[in-house]
Amino acid sequence: MTKSAAYDILAIGAHPDDVEVGCGGVLAKLTSAGRRAAITYLTQGEMGTGGTPELRRKEAEAAAKIIGVDLFEPYDWGDTRLEDSHERRLAIAELIHRVRPRVVLCSYPHVSHGRRQSHPDHVATGLITLGGVTLAALKKLAGPEGPHYVDRVYYYFLPPGLPPTFVVDITAHFDTWISALKAHASQFQNPEKGRDYIFALETMARTFGQQARCKYGQGFYSAEPLLLDDILDTVKVADVVR
Repeated sequence: MTKSAAYDILAIGAHPDDVEVGCGGVLAKLTSAGRRAAITYLTQGEMGTGGTPELRRKEAEAAAKIIGVDLFEPYDWGDTRLEDSHERRLAIAELIHRVRPRVVLCSYPHVSHGRRQSHPDHVATGLITLGGVTLAALKKLAGPEGPHYVDRVYYYFLPPGLPPTFVVDITAHFDTWISALKAHASQFQNPEKGRDYIFALETMARTFGQQARCKYGQGFYSAEPLLLDDILDTVKVADVVR
């Protein structure tokens, strides 16, 4: 992309497939309604059990097409070696200046999900993203179009014990989400792994959905309180699905 464009959502993940896992159903729902969404990854996923960086890039492109999002050139900051730094925050700030999103989605920046409950790349991604959002709003670092203020940052990959601030109903877009996950065949349909990841992710979506009274949902955490003009906005969706 050669010029700045306004996106509704920018989703950032550590590895190819992270965004699809954490918020792919939400992105599919947004793009189906005409919203603009973009994703990028901070590593090439080269340390994954299956696939090469080249294969994982092709899978990410296929998944992005299914969801209907723009996939930006991924960074190559080292799978399992990702660390927060000022230079990387600056790079994300520059991306934000180009994309100009209203909302940024990223992995929870403290303890994340996974077999070990704290993949360091996911934590680092959250920290780098938050730093980039802050730097993007500084006038002295702004490009020709000026600083960009992200309205909200929401987190996916919530650790055990942390309830979501809100859940988005993805029931109508569940099949699209699953198709996008299956596009990452080296990760989620890999017999070397000995685990049915698709089933596990469906179970997670059912759990979030049950909590929020829908069939399938994806949950997010907000570190800031959500500002409402009308308290009845919180029950409009419930009125529809009741």
